[in-house]
Amino acid sequence: MKKKEDITRIYRAALAAFAEYGFKKATVDDIAGRLGMTKGNLYLYAKDKRGLYDHAVAHALREWQGRVLRAVRAQNDPRAQFRVMALKAMEYLGQDDDLRRILARDPGIFPMFTDNDPYGEINRNSVAIITGILKAGIRTGVFRKLNIAALPQILFMIYKMFIIGSYISPEGGLRQKMFGETIELITRGIFREDAAEPVRGGSPVKKGRRAKQ
Repeated sequence: MKKKEDITRIYRAALAAFAEYGFKKATVDDIAGRLGMTKGNLYLYAKDKRGLYDHAVAHALREWQGRVLRAVRAQNDPRAQFRVMALKAMEYLGQDDDLRRILARDPGIFPMFTDNDPYGEINRNSVAIITGILKAGIRTGVFRKLNIAALPQILFMIYKMFIIGSYISPEGGLRQKMFGETIELITRGIFREDAAEPVRGGSPVKKGRRAKQ
């Protein structure tokens, strides 16, 4: 059984090499050299360069996901959990230079649609985190009734759009500022709760009051 710290060190070294040179130019010899290992020993962890790349990226994605999940679990209120989930996910990627550079080189890691998702299991787990928060919010009454079958996927698509826009697009700084506003829009909406509701063929009705018959 391989030690966890050894696996982390190997996958992190591989990620750094792929981030610096790209998949095509990075070599197994280079990664082995960074680790002070022989190429033969490195093949104990992956059968080839493609396997090493996939393992390294998957490991980095799970670290990212784990950091966000720990931050979410530190909160008790589903509203705080939702905000922390969104903001920590974006914040982490801003700190992990290697993973951010990998995403810039290989945006297919986060496909907008799931028909061809190379890391589908990991991304489905991310959707499950969103689903869990929404269900908790509905159960405790702090969220309104929501379409749990569809909304987590919609929110994850919005998130992926911002990841791609913030860290791959040349207008990344602007997109990051827009992300905070988007979270506010999702959590607070655009309608005032105490605003009058329009009724067909009549005057607006204050929330909680019925129109005269």
